[in-house]
Amino acid sequence: MGDVLHLTGPVVLDDDRVVGEAWVVGGRITFDRPGGDATTVDGWVLPGLVDVHCHIGLAAEGAVDRATAEAQALADRDTGVLLVRDAGSPADTGWVHRRDDLPRLIRAGRHLALPKRYLRHYGRELAAPEGLPDAVAEEAARGDGWVKLVADWIDRDLGPDGDLRPLWPADLLAEAVRVAHAAGARVTAHTFASESLDDLLGAGVDCLEHATGAEDRHVARIADAGIPVTATLLQVAQFGAIAERADRYPVYAARMRRMHARRYAHVRDLHDAGVPLLVGTDAGGTIGHGRIADEAAEMVAAGLPDRVVVAAASWRTRAWLGVPGLAEGESADLVVYADDPREDVRVLADPAAVVLRGSRVA
Repeated sequence: MGDVLHLTGPVVLDDDRVVGEAWVVGGRITFDRPGGDATTVDGWVLPGLVDVHCHIGLAAEGAVDRATAEAQALADRDTGVLLVRDAGSPADTGWVHRRDDLPRLIRAGRHLALPKRYLRHYGRELAAPEGLPDAVAEEAARGDGWVKLVADWIDRDLGPDGDLRPLWPADLLAEAVRVAHAAGARVTAHTFASESLDDLLGAGVDCLEHATGAEDRHVARIADAGIPVTATLLQVAQFGAIAERADRYPVYAARMRRMHARRYAHVRDLHDAGVPLLVGTDAGGTIGHGRIADEAAEMVAAGLPDRVVVAAASWRTRAWLGVPGLAEGESADLVVYADDPREDVRVLADPAAVVLRGSRVA
């Protein structure tokens, strides 16, 4: 049964509900006082945080071994991230599901791309665009209800005119999304370029990663469709440095600099239009794990209210992913803070306690 924990609260359940206290009994949340002794845990209690764009099993050179992937997952967990939507990984991380001490993981399988049209050793490179629908069906079967497409990337075959270009014809993209939905999976897409967004929205994708190329007309369409966008501001902060290394491709470099310069305005425009914004670090590759507080702080720096960002980092995204938060009888996956992070998002950087599946792990 484990220890009985008394969460003295306040306990934040969602946007509208805060209760004074709760308990953890047998690894589950209850709001009914149990008999017997309990270990007191003081502080503001939130449902476990969510990193909705994270790559456990991935580093700059590609797939990592199991020990490294474990260390990545633990780094996320110890910051209060108890639910990860893995936004593509070349490593098989299904074993994480068998570890009670690691965050819950929703896998999207491998990124689907074309040869020389994504980062080396990251994605599954299809021989031709026509293979996309079948590959989507295969990745949907391997993952946990999500598929990740690379919608655009630099086309270096254009020489000095090399720039971001879509990978998939509109008809194949739409068919691939239909295949995923028929299999019960949702589709998210990596997109930097403006040119990809109309086809992605027309195909009916379920989420957009980065979406840095969204123009006013795209923002309006995204908002009307209610499609969430993962801002990944830690990643977009690197666009200036990426441009400096791309001197052979001046058109591409100029675009990356423009997107870097307007990154805060871009996120603020999405928010002001009513687009649901998700919190994702893009950890793995070139960004270290355990940086959810940094990503949340960047979103506040862009002009979003602290309360909106904290909700997106916790209960709102849990509901969107179909994973319960703090409800009677549900798994006790929670994080405790000395102060209310909804009043100051910087509080997220210093959790006082992390409880996963009813056990205190940090």
